[in-house]
Amino acid sequence: MKSGGRFPGTKNFLLPGLDNLRYFHNIGNMETKTVIGVLAALAQDTRLNIFRLLVVAGPEGLPVGTIAEKLGLANATLSFHLKELTQAGLTIATPQGRSIFYAADFATMNSVLDFLTENCCAGSSCGPDASSCATMAPARKGTARPAKSKSQPSIQRKSK
Repeated sequence: MKSGGRFPGTKNFLLPGLDNLRYFHNIGNMETKTVIGVLAALAQDTRLNIFRLLVVAGPEGLPVGTIAEKLGLANATLSFHLKELTQAGLTIATPQGRSIFYAADFATMNSVLDFLTENCCAGSSCGPDASSCATMAPARKGTARPAKSKSQPSIQRKSK
């Protein structure tokens, strides 16, 4: 082993047989990989609908039968999608008597939102084109939230 590490002025930076930079890089990507898994689970129409229904239901959740009824899903189909959401950390299953209640895991949901908006607008005031970012974060000291630009069309949800 060299007397100095990979960077000038560092001593004993490298451990024998261990590429420290590679392992540091992998540790930094753990959160990214988790978020990718969560987003992949939500990138399917049925799972997204299930998760949104559970978010509306709140921390109490809903029994499996109610979820199936409200979304018109067969039990086998629902079971498959709930398994995928649970493996991604988006839902929590709680047995209550003969029923299983599923609830959205709000801690995971909030962590993903925090991850996605962590560096929103690079810490400066959000411009009018980034109104969704500005509405998510509290106003910073000395800055006002930008008003929605009249030239920017707002995103409309499909009516059912």
